[in-house]
Amino acid sequence: MRITIIGGHGKVALLLAPLLVEAGHAVRSVVRNPDHVVDVEAAGAAAVVSSVEEADTDALATLLAGTDAVIWSAGAGGGDPARTVAVDRDAAIRSMEAARAAGVDRYVMVSFSGAFPEHRVLQDDPFRTYQDAKIAADDHLRASPLDWTILAPGTLTTDPGRGSVDPSATFRSGDRASRELVAQVALAVLEDPRASRRTLVFGDGHVPIDEWLDQTPR
Repeated sequence: MRITIIGGHGKVALLLAPLLVEAGHAVRSVVRNPDHVVDVEAAGAAAVVSSVEEADTDALATLLAGTDAVIWSAGAGGGDPARTVAVDRDAAIRSMEAARAAGVDRYVMVSFSGAFPEHRVLQDDPFRTYQDAKIAADDHLRASPLDWTILAPGTLTTDPGRGSVDPSATFRSGDRASRELVAQVALAVLEDPRASRRTLVFGDGHVPIDEWLDQTPR
C-alpha cells in the first residue's frame, strides 16, 4: 500500500514508519518543520514538508493524491488552546474531507482513551480543550463514509512494545500503552477488515493483537 502518515515526526510515527516499510508498504511522512526531514528519512519514509494546520482541504487533497491509506498521528502538543483546536480538531477534520476528495478510503486515527463524552474532565481543566478537540475529530470520522479505525491508547510510555494489549482498558484504568505498541497496533489494523469502523481502546497487556481483533467489539 501507499501510505501517508500525517504527523510524521511524532514519536509514534517514527516507530511506525520502519514497521510499515519492513512490511512492504511505501510510506510518506508529512512534517511541518524541514529540520525533521532527516529523522523521517532515517526511519525509511519519504518526507513531505507541509503544514496541515495551514493547508486547506484542496491542498491536503492534492497532497494525498495517489495514497491508499492515511494515518493521522499529528497533534499540537498541548500548551496553546487555540493551536490545539486548529490542529487536533480542525486540521484533522480537513484531512478526512481531503481523503474523501482524493479518493482515499482507508483512514487510521491515533486518538486516546479519553476521547469520549462520558470521560470529559471539568470545563476549567486545561486538558479539556484537547479532549474536546479529539472527541469532535473522532466523531466526525465515525460519521464519515471512510473505512476508518480509531486507536485509543491511554498515557503513552517509552516501554518496549510486546505486541499484546489489555482489551479491558478504559480511560485512566489499565490504559497505559507504549508508543511502540501503538505503532504495532497501527500496522496490524491497516489492512485487517476486523478493525474496520471500530474504535479500539487498549493499554499494554497480555492478549496478542491478532486474538484481540477476533473479539466482539465492546
